[in-house]
Amino acid sequence: MRTTTLGKNGPLVGRVGLGTMGMSFGYDPHGWDDDASVKVIHRALDLGVNLIDTADVYGPFTNEELVGRALKGRRDQAVLSTKGGLVVTDTGLGLNGRPEHLKAAVDASLARLGTDHIDLYFLHRVDPEVPVEDSWGALAELVAAGKLRALGLSAVSLEQIKAAEQVHEVAAVESEASLFTRDALVDVLPYTVDNGIAFLPFSPLGRGLLTGAFSKPADLPKDDWRSSQPRFTEEAFAHNKAIVDVVRAVADRHGATPAQVALAWLIGKGEYVVPIPGTKTERYLEQNAGGAGLDLTAADVAELDALPVPMGAPEA
Repeated sequence: MRTTTLGKNGPLVGRVGLGTMGMSFGYDPHGWDDDASVKVIHRALDLGVNLIDTADVYGPFTNEELVGRALKGRRDQAVLSTKGGLVVTDTGLGLNGRPEHLKAAVDASLARLGTDHIDLYFLHRVDPEVPVEDSWGALAELVAAGKLRALGLSAVSLEQIKAAEQVHEVAAVESEASLFTRDALVDVLPYTVDNGIAFLPFSPLGRGLLTGAFSKPADLPKDDWRSSQPRFTEEAFAHNKAIVDVVRAVADRHGATPAQVALAWLIGKGEYVVPIPGTKTERYLEQNAGGAGLDLTAADVAELDALPVPMGAPEA
């Protein structure tokens, strides 16, 4: 596994990380298997996929418990990332960036994860009712207290990054980014590259679409959250197939998988870019890890850069 540091001042991590959300939240709810997921996390560590990403809202709470169980006895092998500030309400998901909530959330995450510190803690979303400086200041106090090692921002604008930096260092930014979703590549990614900030693309495989595993809505598992999303309609599938076909053609030239091509394209965007694809199976974990070793040619990159905008807006 090729490695980099988590930003200019961070710990050593593999060029591909592991997102654990789908092990217990959102995707394929009938396919969750905690014992199998623990084995996947263990295999990830064996492969050098040591950046393990979770969040308190996944479940809620059950995903952190799962990750904590998996890391028992192997905590020192992982760079552990979790998030707070996105909460489950009676009507869906809400935001809570109040300092008192975040401080309590960190203590609860530490307990669920079975650790005395979190390597990278993200403000999951900026609460529009709370100045980002206030949320960030509360988290900075927890860095000083030794509970958190570094701080990150998730799904933020460039202006929000700069505002937070006035209070405390931003070690990492997590944004949806893929061959399908490129908004953050316009200004957020260049800023992170120029300033030595880690950039963690989530949903780097287009929520599974870029793997080529799905060709129609009926291919999704029963009750899968993605079935309600704009990119998973019949019309969008038909339109976006042409994009997936190009990715597959590039993969065929390298004897690789489409997922590996999608990950290698992102990794090539910067020294500290670490995609965090999620999976529940060792097979796909191993394939994703292989994306860190795939060298695309300049012609490959140009072809992928020129892909058209897909149909269907991503989930916010």
